[in-house]
Amino acid sequence: MLREVHVEELTEHIKEMCIQVNYQLSGDMEAALNRAAQEEESPLGRQILCQLEENLQIAAQDRIPICQDTGMAVIFLEIGQDVHFVGGTVENAVNEGVRRGYAEGFLRKSVVGDPLERINTKDNTPGVIHMSVVPGDKVKITVAPKGFGSENMSRIFMLKPADGIEGVKSCVLSAVEDAGPNACPPIVVGVGIGGTFEKCAVMAKHALTRECGRHSEIPHVKDLEEELLEKINKLGIGPGGLGGTTTAFAVNIETYPTHIAGLPVAVCICCHVNRHITREI
Repeated sequence: MLREVHVEELTEHIKEMCIQVNYQLSGDMEAALNRAAQEEESPLGRQILCQLEENLQIAAQDRIPICQDTGMAVIFLEIGQDVHFVGGTVENAVNEGVRRGYAEGFLRKSVVGDPLERINTKDNTPGVIHMSVVPGDKVKITVAPKGFGSENMSRIFMLKPADGIEGVKSCVLSAVEDAGPNACPPIVVGVGIGGTFEKCAVMAKHALTRECGRHSEIPHVKDLEEELLEKINKLGIGPGGLGGTTTAFAVNIETYPTHIAGLPVAVCICCHVNRHITREI
């Protein structure tokens, strides 16, 4: 049986989520930050992490954004195949939610309508929408605003199969090392391996929305996540790029089947706030 969902409900949820995710760090990221502040070996690194914690408290108390770059809105929708939307189009409803959220939340509008002419749209629309159809009659919404300090440090590598797992490791480590302080560390590293040029990039972005500290269910991928995190934290970049033992909170990897002639790898780096929020309607 089909379940009707009015698009206005989708709009309202996305509006609320855009505001909440920019004002308040998700629980998993807050826990990661607290843990890092206790375990960081560098005195300066600990000081920076404590300042970041203080910033979070001020943002929550004063209802202001946790970062001045409130990002370009990225929305993942998992739509149950038994859902029928009424009242308008899904894309318009999502962008209306983004528009309301950024207006009512007094969030910075950072989107330009044409990448070459560079004229601001003044409402942070359009967002970037990724939709997939899944079984059931629910809609899972994930809102993940992405600032461009870290987005600009992200990379795609089209490896040869012969490069193998060592080639993948080298790509991830070189992307993080090249980013240095520019991605506002400590960071979360999303990695997509396999698929095609565009598929691995979407996987890397989606990997950032996984709960920080939860590993892949694939044993060899979990091992790779743990190995890369250890190696990244030995680079010495540290909080704020000023040295220390906490360069990354997590490495999250997603994989997909690929062609016999290719090994695409995408590395999507996110700053210490790694904003993400999920609801189901």
